[in-house]
Amino acid sequence: MTTYIPADLRRLVVDRANSCCEYCLMPQLFSASAHQIDHIIAEKHGGETVSENLALSCMICNLRKGTDIGSLHPNTNDLHALYHPRTMIWIEHFKIDADEIVGLSAVGETTVSFMKFNSPQRQTERAALRQAGFRFLNKPNRPR
Repeated sequence: MTTYIPADLRRLVVDRANSCCEYCLMPQLFSASAHQIDHIIAEKHGGETVSENLALSCMICNLRKGTDIGSLHPNTNDLHALYHPRTMIWIEHFKIDADEIVGLSAVGETTVSFMKFNSPQRQTERAALRQAGFRFLNKPNRPR
């Protein structure tokens, strides 16, 4: 069961993220379905419905992440946390190179692999946006 998220808290999450997925940076404006509010630490793991535990997530990222908070690194099989938008800084873990999101740390590499950021579908979406003139920014979010 997911707790109801009040409109003012939902607006805070959307505004804080500049209406972009906090995982893959896909803008809501160019998404086929509405972005969702993700409990970074799922309620079933004790995560609360407070701004510090909520992130704006595109539907694809939210479905892939689910209630997971960690996964195995694709090369070493070591367990690593997934990217946490409230406590980590995006550009310390990822960069966008053409149409691909590249992991810069073990957390980044694990998240890229687990969430399939570079599936053909996601790369096609980014390529189409780039060709239309949209520029993804490797923005230095500040955890809040």
